[in-house]
Amino acid sequence: MGLSHRNTACTSLALFLIPCYTSPTMRVIAGESKGRRLAGPKTIKIRPALDAVREAIFNILGNIRDTSVLDLFAGTGSVGIEALSRGAQKAIFIDHLQSAVFLIRKNLALCHFENRAEVHKKGVSKALPLLSRRGLRFDLIFVDPPYDQDLVGPTLDQISREKILAHEGWIVVEHSPRESINEIEGLCRLQSRQYGQTYITFLQGSTLII
Repeated sequence: MGLSHRNTACTSLALFLIPCYTSPTMRVIAGESKGRRLAGPKTIKIRPALDAVREAIFNILGNIRDTSVLDLFAGTGSVGIEALSRGAQKAIFIDHLQSAVFLIRKNLALCHFENRAEVHKKGVSKALPLLSRRGLRFDLIFVDPPYDQDLVGPTLDQISREKILAHEGWIVVEHSPRESINEIEGLCRLQSRQYGQTYITFLQGSTLII
């Protein structure tokens, strides 16, 4: 067998052994950019919120016009972008992965929402104090950390400590069924819904957060 044939065989074997990751198709569900297709990740390190889950979240939230939104562990930015499409005034996106930041900016550009958004490449635990020092308060905070890495509780604790949730603002957490959410000072858990292997928990700021 010639060298070129060996290289072809090796390449074919490598492609067989390493399957390609295919991201689920994502679209904006409602509002100004309804139907707009969003760019998806090329790596399993970024787990996008499925269309059906996003639709369920916003059906429960109802009218979110003129709200300020914080999207933590933002991934593709699909949740915060859905909020902007439905009339949110501004959204800030936080993710520590450069590939995620690239996707968020690309998707914001696809929807022409760049002037209503900020994107920061930073870990959530480092970003929250900076947002607090800016005096920012958010009506909606989305939290979607990697599953089963003990990030949900500490993130909610820090949100409460930094007082970045507006009075009676909402927090929406997407998490694994194996992760429970304990009582957190300043936050009231309202309800949880299960969608396959995804739990969505809704919390609201109490009168302790002003």
